[in-house]
Amino acid sequence: QVRLVESGGGLVQAGGSLRLSCAASGSTLSINSMGWYRQAPGKQREMVAMITSGGSSYYADSVKGRFTISRDNTKNTAELQMNSLKLEDTAVYYCAAGVRSYTYWGQGTKVTVSS
Repeated sequence: QVRLVESGGGLVQAGGSLRLSCAASGSTLSINSMGWYRQAPGKQREMVAMITSGGSSYYADSVKGRFTISRDNTKNTAELQMNSLKLEDTAVYYCAAGVRSYTYWGQGTKVTVSS
């Protein structure tokens, strides 16, 4: 079992920055990849960024160059630095952890970008 707790969401003006954090607990040694997903109202959940245990990272085209994912395996944390935020980045952001073929999810943290 892996438990994920996100923090760092909030309200920010367009063009601003936010940093999301995800703390993992439980069977953290079994975690392979960690990632961030988001779900906007009326839309499906989508992958934003992910990072493997080896440090390789992947991004959705919509956030490339603006968001950076990082991971600290010693602290069992993953973070998402979000810069140059746009209105369309408004969503609930979820931390995810992959353990073999199973994905654990956090409860989500809301990010609202205002004009």
